[in-house]
Amino acid sequence: MTEVKTPETAGTGEPVLQFQNLDINFRTEFGHVHAVKGIDLVVNPGEVVALVGESGSGKSVTATTALGLLPRTARITGETVVADQTISKLTPRGLRAIRGHRVAMVFQEPMTALNPVIRIGEQLTEAMEVHNVAYGRVAWNRAIDLLKAVGIPNAERRASQYPHELSGGMRQRVVIAMALACDPEVIIADEPTTALDVTVQADILDLLRSLKDKLNTGILLITHNMGVVADMADRVAVMFKGKIVESGTAEEVLLHAKHPYTKKLLDAVPHLGSGHGQFGSAPADVAEDAPLALEVSDMAVEYKRAGKKPFRAVDGVSFDIRSGEIVGLVGESGSGKSTVGRALLGLIPSAAGKVSVLGEDLLRLRGKQVKALRRRIGVIFQDPAASLNPRLPVGDVISEPLEVHKIGDKNSRQQKVHELLDAVALPRSAYNRYPHELSGGQRQRVSFARALALSPDLLIADEPTSALDVSVQASVLAMLIELQRDFGFACLFISHDLAVIDSLAHRVVVMQHGKIVEKGTREEVLLNPQQEYTKRLLAAAPVPNPIEQRQRREERHALLEFLGEEVAEIDTRELGQ
Repeated sequence: MTEVKTPETAGTGEPVLQFQNLDINFRTEFGHVHAVKGIDLVVNPGEVVALVGESGSGKSVTATTALGLLPRTARITGETVVADQTISKLTPRGLRAIRGHRVAMVFQEPMTALNPVIRIGEQLTEAMEVHNVAYGRVAWNRAIDLLKAVGIPNAERRASQYPHELSGGMRQRVVIAMALACDPEVIIADEPTTALDVTVQADILDLLRSLKDKLNTGILLITHNMGVVADMADRVAVMFKGKIVESGTAEEVLLHAKHPYTKKLLDAVPHLGSGHGQFGSAPADVAEDAPLALEVSDMAVEYKRAGKKPFRAVDGVSFDIRSGEIVGLVGESGSGKSTVGRALLGLIPSAAGKVSVLGEDLLRLRGKQVKALRRRIGVIFQDPAASLNPRLPVGDVISEPLEVHKIGDKNSRQQKVHELLDAVALPRSAYNRYPHELSGGQRQRVSFARALALSPDLLIADEPTSALDVSVQASVLAMLIELQRDFGFACLFISHDLAVIDSLAHRVVVMQHGKIVEKGTREEVLLNPQQEYTKRLLAAAPVPNPIEQRQRREERHALLEFLGEEVAEIDTRELGQ
């Protein structure tokens, strides 16, 4: 088995990754795009350097040069140096030799990084065999050791499974194990926790932290999540339009930001514990005698399985929402949040219980009655790119609900769409543009406009901001609060981001394993939780202050120890140490 570096056996301390006056242009059919503009950055052994900025700032393009993976349309000047290898001077064979062996990458979405038709163990052994690290049974045993090292239980069984049989958190651990397979000097982690729940994210960050502490591995962390930066980074570099506009230690940048762009990013981050008003205005107060817009009693949802007992995804769920109220529904992936949302829309049937939507018994309605009720319910999905018809211009996308329900004529619909574009702060010129011509934040604003086209009494928003940059998320949340004040709709806001829920919800409902474990006002649930699961969720949510986050991390570790659970870390014993 190959020897793994430790801080004692690590090299001379020379930088493991350097970008020297790196400049990248792309040739496109519309001319040249100047993506990276002469940046300098260094990553040392055992150090985490966070490269932060919004989508399009040049973060991932910069990192990709370290593996020589940019397309031929890229014109690169300056140098990228991995350990003692200058990337631009390497042949294709030389590049293949350093990929995975000296520099490895942890990608944002593990399902696209893993081959869906090859077993986990075989994907781990492949890299070892390519780089002459181990072969056959020795490689397979090392693959199992790697899975154990990153905290995957029943590693022998998991090695024989396929990626779809593992949870999102486990798949990300597998990707980290793959990155470790050939003992690289530096790991590039590109948004490694974006798609993960807060508790799984906290485990992955603990894992990466122990990786750099125990194995002295340098890590370049690419992210737009300032809480993750506060939790992980030793140094921070902020990118804006291809340039590094500010750099320094995590405390210098996050607590004493100098550049306006850095300040703007930090101001846009929702902070758990800050409550309402984080994005300007607070949601309107709810009248005590406000009528119920939604009442759910003992709702259950089952999925049938061939030859097996039906799987009950939601069981005994009860809560209500008053007119003009925002209720946050939180929990990890698989807790049943989105299933509840789909059942309330009538998209999947409820197996038991009672659901009263705007005074109507949803479970007894059929045909035209259901259609009439849906007219009074708006919905916003997580991914606007997937929920907007790519073949229709924005004006038609927004007016479609009006056409379906035969409201108004062509001119009145056009006028209504213009009013909605104004309401969601989009230019009227967007009317004739297609969804792919808009940014992610603009597409989500279109989703809001479409959801409000019929002036709904109830809005169901399923993770509507989770895929957005922090500043875009802040503007969308501010818009939601303003729209809710103006239109007065009730809202069920489904999310796993507790800081977002803290900024806008009146009441909070917490779900785990298809059941409600805690509910109450925002202050009761988020500031004084009673259930262990809620406490774990809150402890795992990072805040963008390194000093406060360090204390929160210690408190979380103490809570896990009290609950008899282990902190995620690299087990160097499994790696032959």
